[in-house]
Amino acid sequence: MDFSFAFTPDLIAVFVTLFVLEIVLGVDNVIFISILASKLPKEQQARARNLGLTLAMLIRVGLVFAAGWIISLTEPVVTLWGISFSWKDFILIAGGLFLVYKAVTEIHHKLEGAEEEHGEGAGGRKSVTFGSVIAQILLLDIVFSLDSVITAVGM
Repeated sequence: MDFSFAFTPDLIAVFVTLFVLEIVLGVDNVIFISILASKLPKEQQARARNLGLTLAMLIRVGLVFAAGWIISLTEPVVTLWGISFSWKDFILIAGGLFLVYKAVTEIHHKLEGAEEEHGEGAGGRKSVTFGSVIAQILLLDIVFSLDSVITAVGM
């Protein structure tokens, strides 16, 4: 089988760009997973990080297979003030709002010491459950994976 079509300078440039893009977009996912896992007791942190990274990989692979469908959601469903919005737009807006919310709450906790106001568990940490951290990691994985796949397919 002849694969010479895949080794043209244009396609090689696209593959290199996608490779670098996936690394950059994946790093922020790893950082957020680490931040969320660090809220757990030490003995649960590694398990949460491993589960978060595994979920991220599975979600990203699933979304790559669904990318064509996601990108096709361009049919306008609502028009507000002369601007049409599709389901793809709503997905991206919801993901962006979730990321802004998580970033603001994390910055607030770091700067204001909000964890002290809400009570702490043993060891000076805010009481959080493994399930709540995994749920947040899962949402972040979905948002980051969706962003990454749509960006890659858009190229």
